[in-house]
Parts: sequence; C-alpha cells; structure tokens
Amino acid sequence: MRVRLFKPNVRERAIDYVSEVLRTGWLGMGPKTEEFERVFSECVNSRHCVAVNSGTSALHLAIKVLNLPPGSEVITTPVTFVSTNHVLLYEDLKPVFADIEPDTGNIDFQSVASRITEKTGAIMIMHYGGYPCSLDDFYGLGRNFNIPVIEDCAHACGAEYAGRKIGSHDSLQAFSFDPTKNLTAGSGGALTFSDAECEKRLRQLRYLGIDKDPHRRKDAGGNGYTHQYSVEEVGFRYHMNDVTAAIGLAQIEYLTEDNNRREEIVDQYSESLCGIAGVELLRRENDRRSSNFLFAVLVESRDRLIEKLRRNDVESAVHFSRCDRYKMYEEQNLPCAQYFCDRVISLPMHTSLTDDEIDFVIKIIRGGW
Repeated sequence: MRVRLFKPNVRERAIDYVSEVLRTGWLGMGPKTEEFERVFSECVNSRHCVAVNSGTSALHLAIKVLNLPPGSEVITTPVTFVSTNHVLLYEDLKPVFADIEPDTGNIDFQSVASRITEKTGAIMIMHYGGYPCSLDDFYGLGRNFNIPVIEDCAHACGAEYAGRKIGSHDSLQAFSFDPTKNLTAGSGGALTFSDAECEKRLRQLRYLGIDKDPHRRKDAGGNGYTHQYSVEEVGFRYHMNDVTAAIGLAQIEYLTEDNNRREEIVDQYSESLCGIAGVELLRRENDRRSSNFLFAVLVESRDRLIEKLRRNDVESAVHFSRCDRYKMYEEQNLPCAQYFCDRVISLPMHTSLTDDEIDFVIKIIRGGW
C-alpha cells in the first residue's frame, strides 16, 4: 500500500456548489465570496473577515495595514514555511528570529520577550501544526509594550485556545485554504480581525486599491456595471473568487467532523508510539485544542527513518527547515530551533487515512530504523 502524507477530501457537495457558480457566469469575486466571508467569520467567531487568494496574501495584508515604518523589527519564528517571513521583506521590515519551544514547535514566549526593543513594530506568532501558542501570554506582552500581535493560523483552522476559537481574538489572524489544509478550497485564504476601521482599507488593498470591486459596481437594473471608481492607494490583486469560495462553503460544513477524525488519528498514533526509544511526542496541554494539521514527532537519526518509510511506500516530510538560514535572512543562535529541526518528522495525516494504514506506519516505526 502507498500511504499518503496529505490527501484532500473534497466532498461531492463542493462539486455541486462549483457547478452552480459556473452556471451563473460570474466566476470572479462576487456573492459567493461575500457568503464565504460571512460563514467563515461565524465559524471562527470573528467580528470581521476578508477573503483573499492565499494565506500568504492574508499575512501580507495584516502586515501592510499596520503601517510600520521601513526598517521596523518584527519578532517572528524561524520554524515555519518561508512565506510567513517573506511578507516582512515585502514591506522592508526586519525579521528578528526568536527561539521556539522544543517540545511544541511554537515560538517561545520568553525568547520573544527578551528581543523586544524600541524598534519592535510587531510580534508574529505561528500555531505550529495547528497547536495554539499561549495567546494570553503573547497578547499580554503586546498590550504591555503597545505592540500588535499577528497570528499565522495557516495550520490552525478549527483550533481553540482557552475555550475560544483561533481567529476570534483582538488582532489580525491569517488563514490558508490550500489543498492540504484542514479546510481546503483548492487555494485561498482569509484575514479575520476585530477592528472595524481596518475593514474598508483591507478590502481595497486586496483589490488593487480600488474602492469598489466589480460585483459592487454592478448596475441595479442588470445593465452591466459602472466604470466609475476611485483608486485610493497602490494595492494588490489578492482577492478570492467565487469558484474558490464555493469549494470553501461546501468544505466548511465538514470542518468539525474532519477535525474530530484528525484527533482520533492523533490518539491512535500517540498511544502506540509513546515510550518507543528514539521517539519524542510533542507536548499537549488541556487548555487548548489543536486542529492537528500535522502529526509531527521528534526522532533520533531522522533521515534514516524517512528512508525506511519511503522504502515501504509511506510518505513523510520535514516541517520545517530554519528560515533564518536562508540567504535573505540573518542567521541567529537558536539552539531549541536547531534541536527541533534536526529531529522533526511529519507522519501521514489526513481524514482519508484508514486505521489499517495508521497501524502499518506504526509497525514500521516500532520495527526500528
């Protein structure tokens, strides 16, 4: 058998919803995008939601709307996909890499606190594998120093911290709906936030700075749409389209069911892998619920295990290499990040995994490498 690392589970309802959109003749940003924004906002209990074309675009807009002076420092994690930190370079900001918690993969609070200076413009945290960071600590730190906190929630759709959904807090939270994510729309992203004053500007920024998108410029009588609009500032072509929104609207109906299944898979893995020599399970606290986008463990001689899994047709991956070691960044002394990145391996995790496939993966690992 071949055991996939990720496998999107797209329902028939998504195909039906897309067909409906295709028949309308309106495929760009329009009524379905607006509907998705409303439904997703309700799903994560956010006050506002702006849908975009990727999680990277959502993060970029979150940074852009802060209006930080060029050269400002943003404290961030090195253990994430490169897009998290690339958005800082887009705005001529300086990433300051903090160390991580070696037993969760999340950015370390004390390390962040020690890096705050008068140049710090923001703190950007990422919920590794869908496991929430300690938000009370980070938001408290932000309030104490009057520094905004941005959450990279690309892994965390459906996760909860202290009884609140990730996406419902008081700053800016960026989500991804890429093919492998818990809530897939094939592509796309969203930015959730609480400040109503941000909404108009974010909607303009995602559509080239134009004050009215094509759907809102439609003539009420059905005779096309007006050419009259204003361009307030230089923006980006980051908007979601109605085809993507239709997929997302169908998939969101299954998010809770899918995340429950992911939790079952984690329990099955964890129970069987606990206590195996050379395998370290990541820490989990009872005050938060992971979305379990990843099932990652730390192992000795990681590359040997990857090769053994490959020989047995089991896919795995490393999430992630240290961002600060890429040439466009400045490498830091981050011992916990190094420990983690030398050992971490992601095992197959998706809702189509069967119990037999999970047992097969476990058997390979228990056999040693």
